[in-house]
Amino acid sequence: MAVRIPVRIVVLLLVLPVRVVWDLSAAGARAVDRSVLRPLGRGLLLGLGWLGGALGVLGRVLVGIPLVWLYERVVVPLGTAFRWGVTAVFVAPVVWVWRAVLVPLGRALDRLLMAAYRSVLTPLGRGLRWVAVAVMVWPVVGLWRYVVVPVVRYGVVVPAVWVYRGLLIPLGAGLVWLLGRLGHGLSFCGRVLWAAVVWLALVLVVAPGGWVVRRILVPAGREIGAAFSVAWRIAGYLSRAIGRALAWLLWNAVGRPGRWTYRNVCTPVGHWLRDNVLAPAGRASREIGRVARETIESARETFRQTRRDAWRALVGATRGTPRMTEPREPIEHRARTLGSTTTVPGAVPAPEISLRKQG
Repeated sequence: MAVRIPVRIVVLLLVLPVRVVWDLSAAGARAVDRSVLRPLGRGLLLGLGWLGGALGVLGRVLVGIPLVWLYERVVVPLGTAFRWGVTAVFVAPVVWVWRAVLVPLGRALDRLLMAAYRSVLTPLGRGLRWVAVAVMVWPVVGLWRYVVVPVVRYGVVVPAVWVYRGLLIPLGAGLVWLLGRLGHGLSFCGRVLWAAVVWLALVLVVAPGGWVVRRILVPAGREIGAAFSVAWRIAGYLSRAIGRALAWLLWNAVGRPGRWTYRNVCTPVGHWLRDNVLAPAGRASREIGRVARETIESARETFRQTRRDAWRALVGATRGTPRMTEPREPIEHRARTLGSTTTVPGAVPAPEISLRKQG
């Protein structure tokens, strides 16, 4: 306990700045991810999707459709014509020459060569084979069987076997026995020396090292690991407390006054500007636009009428051109009007013709 508390205090002082920096970095990374990277990634993906679609449509219109049309309308007919032309000019004569000339000629030559082989070359080959066997094979076989084999067997093999069995085997057995005894002695000495070295190493190195590891290093490492774990958790609590304090300070120093200013100053000013400045200005601009459109339409209609009158004054009314008449009041008949179905007895009925047809 007397060692654990100072160690944990020292470790906490070392770990606290690291944990604060770690928490700040993690918070900043999360904020950047939420506010920058994700919207940027979505925008890039959307833009790439639109760009890919536009490039695909453009490539299909500018490259795909012309290439397909060129292949179907130009390349395929040209290839078909070229194939038929090559077939008619080269392939058909070659096939005819092969079938009508070369095949019968080859068959005749094959029959002639087979007849010559059977009548001339076969007997001649047999005679040459017997001569070659008598001149080259039989002397070699006799020399090998009656000269080389006896000389090698009785001049080399039999003495070598006797030397191996009578001299080399006993000499080798004696050498093996001697080397075995010498090896046993050397191995015994080596085992003794190795046992001494191992015992010295155990006594002088392993036992003190094991005691140091068990009694000092393992407890120290366990305490240091536990101290780092506890210090990391405590540093996390302290870091969060510092973060909350900084957030509260920023809120009361910047956020709360800003919210009050937005609610009590900016919002009323914005509403007053919207109701007293922007809305009347919008209505006035729409009224001005409507008056301007009506003026332009009236001027356009006046120009058309003037042009029509000038053309009629210069050229005159042509056949098929509707005759323009001055506006006048409809003629009222006593018998019946267009809008009434009542008649007067003895009166002449009015013609039921529209004013446009009356002229």
